[in-house]
Amino acid sequence: MNGSTPSSEGSDPKRPETLFFPNQRKKNDTSGTRAVYGSLRSNQSVRRWTLRGGVATVVSVLTGLLTSDWRIGVTFGIIVLVGMMVHASRRESEIPRWRRPSAAQRRTEAQLKVMKRLGYRVLHARSVPGGNGQIDHFIVGRRGAFAIDSESWDKRLPLRNKLEQLYHGRFNKNDRIDEALEEAKRAEELINNALGREIKVRASLAIYGPTMPWDSHRLRGVDIITGTRVRKWLRTGRDRLTETEIEEIYQAAEKALPPRY
Repeated sequence: MNGSTPSSEGSDPKRPETLFFPNQRKKNDTSGTRAVYGSLRSNQSVRRWTLRGGVATVVSVLTGLLTSDWRIGVTFGIIVLVGMMVHASRRESEIPRWRRPSAAQRRTEAQLKVMKRLGYRVLHARSVPGGNGQIDHFIVGRRGAFAIDSESWDKRLPLRNKLEQLYHGRFNKNDRIDEALEEAKRAEELINNALGREIKVRASLAIYGPTMPWDSHRLRGVDIITGTRVRKWLRTGRDRLTETEIEEIYQAAEKALPPRY
């Protein structure tokens, strides 16, 4: 009899046996992608703050040298830093950059950031199932629920209401009004179904560019708003919602109106 112990066929003691799980590979890839994305965002943030700090420091030094007073230099440096921070916060958008939000959407979004601090809940760039349109901004707060579409029109052409017809120069804009109303009505229906009760969604167009003889004007069931007066218009709602109702409507809208991106 041979005293050696037979080894398992095909095994290699120097090479551990490996198993391949497809799901495990996907999870590792996803976590790696997230890590890379987080790292890039962190690096971008560091670069931005380094640039802002460098500019503020240069301004402080130059101002201090020119005025022979370091306190004035520091003050000007702080003012410049705060100004850059405010400017950056207004330009930042919750809509992904690849969606390329329009200038009008960004301007309305900047105003809505202030309303969010007052307890309003906001959704941007939401699609409306069953329709082809998009609600640029859905807002719910103490004064009710609102759907705003932001538009930038030629400022050289006047805007006027003539016999329930909205004209921008010689161009009739009633089709755009009817589209905004249809989107808001469809959103209202979807949210009502999700809530199990009825609410009203107020439709509006926030227009930037042309001079208007009003801050807001209701036409064909839609409020036509001067773009820079969005915050003022939101306070004209007649509803009186509690914090619980605001949160319920927001959650229902978030589910009923999926992101456009």
